[in-house]
Amino acid sequence: MFTWAIVKQALYNYPMQPKAYIETSVISYLAAYPSRDIIIAANQQATQEWWRVRKSDFEIYISQIVIQEAGAGDAEAASRRLQILQDIPLLDVTDEALRLAEKLIEQKAIPEKAAEDALHIALSAVHGMDYLLTWNFKHIANAAMRANIELICRVNNYEPPIICAPPELMEV
Repeated sequence: MFTWAIVKQALYNYPMQPKAYIETSVISYLAAYPSRDIIIAANQQATQEWWRVRKSDFEIYISQIVIQEAGAGDAEAASRRLQILQDIPLLDVTDEALRLAEKLIEQKAIPEKAAEDALHIALSAVHGMDYLLTWNFKHIANAAMRANIELICRVNNYEPPIICAPPELMEV
């Protein structure tokens, strides 16, 4: 699959790492104790493998929203999540991102109750991320919502990120 980053690299012949926005669910799976649920445990293991093997192949970013979400809940778990986030660059929550998040909600791509999820998507698009890495299949990596999310981003002159889970970015 081609991305703008690949096209730019080919056109300008310079090395460039793809940019990935890391959504909070990835950090939660990375920091959590192993689950007894076999599916969650497999997702945790896949996340840990991506972090260990592939993270260095990407410029990774988060936002203040990720920090707020990661810092919520159980204090010990929050501390583990926040420790992981310490050295990851932050994307600014801009007026443009807020407007795009509002449009994603107004145009029913994302439900109003999931405003933070709309903002994760908007931040990724506005800041030109190639990927949005998530385990949130309810509102972010939802195949039924994807076409509308992408259309709204493009109509507003933003290229949407490729929304995927860690296993989808394991291959070189």
